[in-house]
Amino acid sequence: MPVSPLDRYCAVALQVDCDGVHPDPDRASARERMAASLRRIDTAIAGAKRWVGDDLRLVVLPEYILTGPPWGEAIPAWADKAALDDEGPEYATFAQLAQRHGVHLAGNAYETDRNFPGLYFQASFVFDDSGRRVLRYRRLVSMFAPTPHDVWDRYLELYGLEAVFPVADTALGKLAAIASEEILYPEIARCHAIRGAEVLLHSTGEVAAVTLTPKQIARRARALENLAYVVSANCSAMLGIDVPVDSSNGFSDIIDYLGNQMVQAGQGVSMVAYASLDLAGLRAWRRRPGMGNLLARQALDLYAASFAAANIREPNGLIEKGKVVVPDRAYFRERQARAIARLVECGVVTP
Repeated sequence: MPVSPLDRYCAVALQVDCDGVHPDPDRASARERMAASLRRIDTAIAGAKRWVGDDLRLVVLPEYILTGPPWGEAIPAWADKAALDDEGPEYATFAQLAQRHGVHLAGNAYETDRNFPGLYFQASFVFDDSGRRVLRYRRLVSMFAPTPHDVWDRYLELYGLEAVFPVADTALGKLAAIASEEILYPEIARCHAIRGAEVLLHSTGEVAAVTLTPKQIARRARALENLAYVVSANCSAMLGIDVPVDSSNGFSDIIDYLGNQMVQAGQGVSMVAYASLDLAGLRAWRRRPGMGNLLARQALDLYAASFAAANIREPNGLIEKGKVVVPDRAYFRERQARAIARLVECGVVTP
Protein backbone atom coordinates (compact mmCIF):
# COMPACT_ATOMS: atom_id res chain seq x y z
CA MET A 1 0.00 0.00 0.00
CA PRO A 2 1.55 3.34 -1.01
CA VAL A 3 2.48 5.78 1.76
CA SER A 4 1.33 9.39 1.50
CA PRO A 5 4.25 11.79 1.17
CA LEU A 6 4.89 14.10 4.11
CA ASP A 7 5.34 17.85 3.69
CA ARG A 8 6.84 18.22 7.17
CA TYR A 9 8.43 15.85 9.68
CA CYS A 10 11.19 15.75 12.29
CA ALA A 11 14.69 14.42 11.64
CA VAL A 12 17.42 13.70 14.17
CA ALA A 13 21.17 13.42 13.73
CA LEU A 14 21.67 10.80 16.43
CA GLN A 15 25.02 11.18 18.16
CA VAL A 16 26.19 7.89 19.69
CA ASP A 17 29.50 6.30 20.68
CA CYS A 18 31.45 4.47 18.00
CA ASP A 19 32.92 1.31 19.56
CA GLY A 20 35.54 0.20 17.02
CA VAL A 21 36.40 -3.44 16.31
CA HIS A 22 40.12 -2.81 15.82
CA PRO A 23 41.01 -4.50 19.15
CA ASP A 24 39.04 -7.65 18.28
CA PRO A 25 41.28 -10.56 17.27
CA ASP A 26 38.81 -12.24 14.94
CA ARG A 27 35.54 -11.98 13.06
CA ALA A 28 33.45 -13.62 15.79
CA SER A 29 34.47 -11.20 18.53
CA ALA A 30 33.99 -8.25 16.15
CA ARG A 31 30.43 -9.41 15.40
CA GLU A 32 29.69 -9.60 19.12
CA ARG A 33 30.82 -5.99 19.51
CA MET A 34 28.65 -4.95 16.55
CA ALA A 35 25.64 -6.66 18.12
CA ALA A 36 26.22 -4.73 21.35
CA SER A 37 26.43 -1.48 19.36
CA LEU A 38 23.14 -2.28 17.65
CA ARG A 39 21.48 -2.77 21.03
CA ARG A 40 22.73 0.67 22.14
CA ILE A 41 21.44 2.21 18.92
CA ASP A 42 18.05 0.57 19.48
CA THR A 43 17.81 2.12 22.94
CA ALA A 44 18.90 5.54 21.66
CA ILE A 45 16.33 5.58 18.84
CA ALA A 46 13.57 4.58 21.27
CA GLY A 47 14.54 7.39 23.63
CA ALA A 48 14.74 9.94 20.81
CA LYS A 49 11.33 8.93 19.49
CA ARG A 50 9.79 9.23 22.94
CA TRP A 51 11.38 12.66 23.51
CA VAL A 52 10.76 14.21 20.10
CA GLY A 53 7.38 12.60 19.38
CA ASP A 54 5.70 10.50 16.76
CA ASP A 55 6.59 12.97 14.01
CA LEU A 56 10.24 11.85 14.29
CA ARG A 57 10.47 10.01 10.99
CA LEU A 58 14.14 10.23 9.97
CA VAL A 59 17.14 9.10 12.03
CA VAL A 60 20.69 9.54 10.73
CA LEU A 61 23.55 7.62 12.40
CA PRO A 62 27.25 8.52 12.32
CA GLU A 63 29.88 7.12 9.98
CA TYR A 64 31.08 3.48 10.37
CA ILE A 65 29.06 3.32 13.55
CA LEU A 66 29.42 -0.45 14.11
CA THR A 67 33.15 -0.74 13.50
CA GLY A 68 35.10 2.50 13.58
CA PRO A 69 37.73 2.97 10.86
CA PRO A 70 40.46 0.46 9.98
CA TRP A 71 43.58 1.14 12.01
CA GLY A 72 46.39 -0.56 10.14
CA GLU A 73 44.56 -3.73 9.09
CA ALA A 74 45.26 -5.04 5.61
CA ILE A 75 42.40 -4.82 3.12
CA PRO A 76 41.51 -8.55 3.31
CA ALA A 77 41.69 -8.58 7.10
CA TRP A 78 39.35 -5.60 7.45
CA ALA A 79 36.99 -7.01 4.83
CA ASP A 80 36.70 -10.22 6.84
CA LYS A 81 36.47 -8.67 10.30
CA ALA A 82 34.52 -5.48 9.79
CA ALA A 83 32.70 -5.46 6.44
CA LEU A 84 29.03 -6.41 6.50
CA ASP A 85 27.54 -9.06 4.25
CA ASP A 86 24.67 -7.89 2.07
CA GLU A 87 22.30 -10.44 3.60
CA GLY A 88 24.04 -10.51 6.99
CA PRO A 89 22.50 -10.12 10.46
CA GLU A 90 23.69 -6.55 10.96
CA TYR A 91 21.79 -5.17 7.99
CA ALA A 92 18.80 -7.30 9.00
CA THR A 93 18.89 -5.69 12.44
CA PHE A 94 19.05 -2.18 10.97
CA ALA A 95 15.94 -3.08 8.95
CA GLN A 96 14.17 -4.32 12.08
CA LEU A 97 15.05 -1.15 14.00
CA ALA A 98 13.63 1.05 11.25
CA GLN A 99 10.40 -0.95 11.20
CA ARG A 100 10.08 -1.23 14.99
CA HIS A 101 10.50 2.48 15.59
CA GLY A 102 8.60 3.65 12.51
CA VAL A 103 11.47 5.67 11.07
CA HIS A 104 13.63 5.88 8.00
CA LEU A 105 17.03 4.86 9.36
CA ALA A 106 20.18 6.10 7.64
CA GLY A 107 23.70 4.99 8.48
CA ASN A 108 27.09 4.00 7.18
CA ALA A 109 29.13 0.79 7.20
CA TYR A 110 31.83 -1.12 5.38
CA GLU A 111 30.43 -3.87 3.17
CA THR A 112 31.56 -6.59 0.81
CA ASP A 113 30.37 -7.22 -2.75
CA ARG A 114 30.51 -10.71 -4.26
CA ASN A 115 31.34 -9.16 -7.63
CA PHE A 116 34.57 -7.71 -6.22
CA PRO A 117 36.07 -10.47 -4.07
CA GLY A 118 38.67 -9.42 -1.55
CA LEU A 119 37.61 -5.75 -1.53
CA TYR A 120 35.18 -3.80 0.60
CA PHE A 121 33.38 -0.52 0.02
CA GLN A 122 32.21 2.09 2.49
CA ALA A 123 28.47 2.38 2.03
CA SER A 124 25.75 4.70 3.26
CA PHE A 125 22.26 3.20 3.46
CA VAL A 126 18.63 3.97 4.25
CA PHE A 127 15.99 1.53 5.48
CA ASP A 128 12.41 2.81 5.35
CA ASP A 129 9.82 2.31 8.07
CA SER A 130 8.73 -1.01 6.56
CA GLY A 131 12.29 -2.34 6.91
CA ARG A 132 13.02 -2.17 3.19
CA ARG A 133 16.40 -0.88 2.07
CA VAL A 134 15.63 2.01 -0.26
CA LEU A 135 19.12 3.43 -0.76
CA ARG A 136 22.70 2.23 -0.99
CA TYR A 137 25.40 4.76 -1.80
CA ARG A 138 29.05 3.73 -1.94
CA ARG A 139 31.66 6.31 -1.10
CA LEU A 140 33.49 7.64 -4.16
CA VAL A 141 36.36 9.60 -2.59
CA SER A 142 38.41 7.88 0.09
CA MET A 143 42.04 8.17 1.07
CA PHE A 144 42.70 4.59 2.16
CA ALA A 145 39.77 2.45 1.01
CA PRO A 146 38.63 1.00 -2.32
CA THR A 147 35.88 2.89 -4.13
CA PRO A 148 33.73 2.20 -7.20
CA HIS A 149 36.13 4.42 -9.17
CA ASP A 150 38.93 1.90 -8.57
CA VAL A 151 36.89 -0.73 -10.46
CA TRP A 152 35.01 1.80 -12.56
CA ASP A 153 34.27 0.10 -15.87
CA ARG A 154 33.16 -3.14 -14.26
CA TYR A 155 31.13 -1.27 -11.66
CA LEU A 156 29.23 0.69 -14.29
CA GLU A 157 28.67 -2.47 -16.29
CA LEU A 158 27.11 -4.15 -13.26
CA TYR A 159 25.19 -1.32 -11.63
CA GLY A 160 24.97 1.69 -13.96
CA LEU A 161 25.53 5.39 -13.23
CA GLU A 162 22.26 5.83 -11.33
CA ALA A 163 23.56 3.40 -8.69
CA VAL A 164 26.69 5.54 -8.34
CA PHE A 165 24.56 8.60 -7.47
CA PRO A 166 21.39 7.02 -6.09
CA VAL A 167 18.40 9.09 -4.97
CA ALA A 168 15.51 7.38 -3.15
CA ASP A 169 12.02 8.77 -3.72
CA THR A 170 10.34 8.18 -0.35
CA ALA A 171 7.51 9.42 1.83
CA LEU A 172 10.10 11.74 3.39
CA GLY A 173 11.09 13.29 0.09
CA LYS A 174 13.96 12.47 -2.20
CA LEU A 175 16.87 11.25 -0.09
CA ALA A 176 20.56 10.94 -1.00
CA ALA A 177 23.67 10.19 1.04
CA ILE A 178 27.12 11.72 1.34
CA ALA A 179 29.84 9.97 3.35
CA SER A 180 31.99 11.91 5.80
CA GLU A 181 34.66 14.05 4.08
CA GLU A 182 32.83 13.81 0.76
CA ILE A 183 30.85 16.83 1.96
CA LEU A 184 33.99 18.78 0.94
CA TYR A 185 33.46 17.85 -2.73
CA PRO A 186 30.65 19.93 -4.25
CA GLU A 187 30.37 17.73 -7.35
CA ILE A 188 29.03 14.77 -5.36
CA ALA A 189 26.21 16.76 -3.76
CA ARG A 190 25.43 18.39 -7.10
CA CYS A 191 25.16 15.03 -8.87
CA HIS A 192 22.61 14.00 -6.24
CA ALA A 193 20.76 17.31 -6.53
CA ILE A 194 20.35 17.15 -10.30
CA ARG A 195 18.71 13.78 -9.74
CA GLY A 196 16.22 15.46 -7.43
CA ALA A 197 17.73 15.00 -3.95
CA GLU A 198 16.01 17.18 -1.35
CA VAL A 199 17.62 15.84 1.86
CA LEU A 200 21.32 14.99 2.01
CA LEU A 201 22.11 12.42 4.70
CA HIS A 202 25.61 12.97 6.03
CA SER A 203 27.01 10.21 8.24
CA THR A 204 30.36 11.48 9.47
CA GLY A 205 33.14 10.85 11.94
CA GLU A 206 35.00 14.11 12.01
CA VAL A 207 37.09 16.50 14.08
CA ALA A 208 34.80 18.23 16.54
CA ALA A 209 35.38 21.88 17.40
CA VAL A 210 33.43 24.89 18.61
CA THR A 211 34.91 26.94 15.77
CA LEU A 212 33.81 26.47 12.17
CA THR A 213 35.59 23.43 10.74
CA PRO A 214 36.00 22.80 7.00
CA LYS A 215 33.17 20.25 7.08
CA GLN A 216 30.85 22.57 8.96
CA ILE A 217 31.46 25.24 6.34
CA ALA A 218 31.00 22.70 3.56
CA ARG A 219 27.66 21.50 4.90
CA ARG A 220 26.28 25.02 4.76
CA ALA A 221 27.63 25.52 1.25
CA ARG A 222 26.26 22.20 -0.04
CA ALA A 223 22.83 22.99 1.39
CA LEU A 224 22.71 26.49 -0.13
CA GLU A 225 24.16 25.50 -3.50
CA ASN A 226 21.64 22.71 -3.97
CA LEU A 227 18.65 24.07 -2.02
CA ALA A 228 18.65 20.90 0.06
CA TYR A 229 18.54 20.00 3.74
CA VAL A 230 21.68 18.43 5.22
CA VAL A 231 21.26 16.15 8.24
CA SER A 232 24.74 15.47 9.61
CA ALA A 233 25.41 12.95 12.40
CA ASN A 234 28.84 12.84 14.01
CA CYS A 235 29.79 10.26 16.62
CA SER A 236 30.36 10.94 20.29
CA ALA A 237 33.26 8.98 21.83
CA MET A 238 35.53 7.15 19.36
CA LEU A 239 36.68 3.95 21.03
CA GLY A 240 39.02 1.19 19.91
CA ILE A 241 41.74 3.17 18.16
CA ASP A 242 44.72 5.05 19.57
CA VAL A 243 43.42 8.59 19.39
CA PRO A 244 41.97 10.58 22.31
CA VAL A 245 38.40 9.35 22.54
CA ASP A 246 36.76 12.79 22.30
CA SER A 247 38.62 13.99 19.21
CA SER A 248 35.55 13.49 17.03
CA ASN A 249 32.96 14.02 19.72
CA GLY A 250 29.94 16.09 18.91
CA PHE A 251 28.46 19.03 17.02
CA SER A 252 26.07 17.05 14.84
CA ASP A 253 23.78 19.50 13.07
CA ILE A 254 20.98 20.09 10.60
CA ILE A 255 21.28 22.74 7.87
CA ASP A 256 18.26 24.10 6.04
CA TYR A 257 18.01 24.60 2.29
CA LEU A 258 19.19 28.22 2.55
CA GLY A 259 22.39 27.25 4.35
CA ASN A 260 21.25 28.16 7.88
CA GLN A 261 22.22 25.94 10.79
CA MET A 262 18.90 25.00 12.38
CA VAL A 263 20.25 23.08 15.37
CA GLN A 264 23.52 21.73 16.71
CA ALA A 265 24.27 19.17 19.41
CA GLY A 266 26.95 19.61 22.03
CA GLN A 267 29.28 16.78 22.94
CA GLY A 268 28.41 13.33 24.25
CA VAL A 269 25.69 10.84 23.41
CA SER A 270 22.82 13.06 22.29
CA MET A 271 19.60 13.43 20.31
CA VAL A 272 19.62 17.22 20.67
CA ALA A 273 20.29 17.74 16.93
CA TYR A 274 16.69 17.38 15.80
CA ALA A 275 14.53 19.73 13.76
CA SER A 276 11.44 19.87 11.61
CA LEU A 277 12.11 19.64 7.87
CA ASP A 278 9.70 21.67 5.72
CA LEU A 279 9.66 19.90 2.38
CA ALA A 280 6.78 22.01 1.09
CA GLY A 281 8.83 25.15 1.71
CA LEU A 282 11.88 23.67 0.00
CA ARG A 283 9.85 22.69 -3.07
CA ALA A 284 8.21 26.09 -3.26
CA TRP A 285 11.63 27.78 -3.12
CA ARG A 286 12.97 25.54 -5.89
CA ARG A 287 10.00 26.57 -8.07
CA ARG A 288 10.39 30.27 -7.29
CA PRO A 289 12.07 32.41 -9.97
CA GLY A 290 14.71 34.79 -8.67
CA MET A 291 18.35 35.24 -7.78
CA GLY A 292 18.04 32.93 -4.79
CA ASN A 293 17.16 29.91 -6.91
CA LEU A 294 20.76 28.78 -7.33
CA LEU A 295 19.78 25.34 -8.58
CA ALA A 296 17.78 26.74 -11.50
CA ARG A 297 20.43 29.30 -12.42
CA GLN A 298 23.25 26.78 -12.94
CA ALA A 299 24.36 26.01 -16.51
CA LEU A 300 26.15 22.73 -15.89
CA ASP A 301 27.06 22.18 -19.54
CA LEU A 302 29.53 25.07 -19.18
CA TYR A 303 31.80 22.85 -17.11
CA ALA A 304 31.36 19.44 -18.72
CA ALA A 305 34.24 19.69 -21.21
CA SER A 306 36.69 20.96 -18.59
CA PHE A 307 35.86 18.13 -16.21
CA ALA A 308 36.04 15.52 -18.96
CA ALA A 309 39.50 16.70 -20.03
CA ALA A 310 40.95 16.82 -16.50
CA ASN A 311 42.66 13.46 -16.07
CA ILE A 312 43.58 13.68 -12.39
CA ARG A 313 42.85 10.38 -10.63
CA GLU A 314 42.93 7.33 -12.87
CA PRO A 315 39.99 4.90 -12.82
CA ASN A 316 40.18 1.09 -12.77
CA GLY A 317 43.33 0.97 -10.66
CA LEU A 318 42.21 -2.26 -8.99
CA ILE A 319 41.34 -4.11 -12.18
CA GLU A 320 44.03 -5.90 -14.17
CA LYS A 321 43.21 -8.08 -17.19
CA GLY A 322 39.60 -8.18 -16.08
CA LYS A 323 40.44 -9.42 -12.58
CA VAL A 324 40.09 -7.66 -9.23
CA VAL A 325 43.40 -6.77 -7.60
CA VAL A 326 43.43 -6.61 -3.80
CA PRO A 327 45.88 -3.82 -2.88
CA ASP A 328 47.98 -3.16 0.16
CA ARG A 329 47.58 0.18 1.91
CA ALA A 330 50.57 1.66 0.08
CA TYR A 331 48.57 1.59 -3.17
CA PHE A 332 46.43 4.54 -2.07
CA ARG A 333 49.36 6.83 -1.34
CA GLU A 334 50.98 5.84 -4.63
CA ARG A 335 47.74 6.60 -6.46
CA GLN A 336 47.61 10.07 -4.95
CA ALA A 337 51.28 10.67 -5.81
CA ARG A 338 50.48 9.85 -9.44
CA ALA A 339 47.55 12.27 -9.37
CA ILE A 340 49.76 15.04 -8.01
CA ALA A 341 52.32 14.31 -10.74
CA ARG A 342 49.61 14.76 -13.36
CA LEU A 343 48.56 18.04 -11.78
CA VAL A 344 52.17 19.24 -12.01
CA GLU A 345 52.45 18.06 -15.61
CA CYS A 346 49.37 19.97 -16.72
CA GLY A 347 50.35 23.12 -14.83
CA VAL A 348 47.70 23.02 -12.09
CA VAL A 349 50.33 22.53 -9.37
CA THR A 350 53.66 24.34 -9.43
CA PRO A 351 56.64 21.93 -9.49
